Amino acid sequence: MQLTLAGEYAIRTMIHLAENDGREVITIQEISEKQNIPEKFLRKIIPKLSESGLIKTYRGNGGGITFNKDPNTITPLEIIQAIEGPLALNKCLIDKAFCSNTRWCSVHTLWCDLLILMRERLSSKSIKQLAIESVQRRNKLKHNN
Repeated sequence: MQLTLAGEYAIRTMIHLAENDGREVITIQEISEKQNIPEKFLRKIIPKLSESGLIKTYRGNGGGITFNKDPNTITPLEIIQAIEGPLALNKCLIDKAFCSNTRWCSVHTLWCDLLILMRERLSSKSIKQLAIESVQRRNKLKHNN
């Protein structure tokens, strides 16, 4: 499994929102510029984040996006699943009818163990925590230069 650009861009979008959590609405154009995400691509990601209930969208002049959920409770796993669908390392983990060997297959057991670890890691920090860490790293880099 490889995380697509859409998944990465969605996480970066949500971190940008969390870094600017005090503001009411963030424009798609601002996110595109600050996060170096093509605006056309971002406009395809935003509806999925909205449909999943993670953000609210506002149209028209002064429109943009804002959180629909507390950023302290949103994890990268939740964002990836909103964009990519169910997270799995192998088709047999999504579709039980795909393979009849799952009860005894050691490779299936390995995929299950790795999937558990990956989900745990992707759920270990909230988007708000990642945003705080991002700001701290940028500030440290500014002071070191």
